[in-house]
Amino acid sequence: MFSIADNLQGVRNRIQKATETAQHAPQSVQLLAVSKTRSASEIDALYQLGVRDFGENYVQEGVDKIQSLPEHDIVWHFIGPIQSNKTRLIAEHFTWVHSLDRAKIAERLNAQRPSALSPLNVCLQVNIDHEASKSGVTPEQVPQLAALVATLPHLRLRGLMCIPDPDQGEASLRQAFARMKALFEQLKEQYPALDTLSMGMSDDLEAAIAEGSTIVRVGTALFGPRPAKNNP
Repeated sequence: MFSIADNLQGVRNRIQKATETAQHAPQSVQLLAVSKTRSASEIDALYQLGVRDFGENYVQEGVDKIQSLPEHDIVWHFIGPIQSNKTRLIAEHFTWVHSLDRAKIAERLNAQRPSALSPLNVCLQVNIDHEASKSGVTPEQVPQLAALVATLPHLRLRGLMCIPDPDQGEASLRQAFARMKALFEQLKEQYPALDTLSMGMSDDLEAAIAEGSTIVRVGTALFGPRPAKNNP
């Protein structure tokens, strides 16, 4: 049975090999540990091994962990769907949001971000495969939402995020990531400060890195299979 330390080294090796294959700079890809459903002690184990960025999908669960680990200099990322009634908690406790996909949510996050904190770093979630069941703006809607975010003083537009259809073949997956990279480069022409392309997870991080990902969101490959939930 592999330990978290073994898993982390394995993921770091995969990232290093993928960046070398793609001829990208070794430090060009950041690891974001997806810690949803994981305990504070599991997060602490990765923290002690040098991981500083953690991503949560569920607001209250994430806030509980943030409050239980106050002595840790963790950068907390919110990466799940955003409900209007949860924006205040996100604005008050997280440093990053990867899943912004509506003007209303952007305006609420901006209004509720405490002025004592630095602007909330945001990525726009793009439904790159036009899946009916998936969150995210269409590629065609990205410029309009980006223009709004750019006017909001308590938000800082950093880039784009996607979760491609995992059931498509590798070639189609690479094409989806390539479309995201092209969209990112187009947006960067208007917003030169953009620096973040959040794409790639445990099963597809190599394909994402090959197409230009700067952050890979990895959970299972680090922590192992998620425990079964007792309730739906």
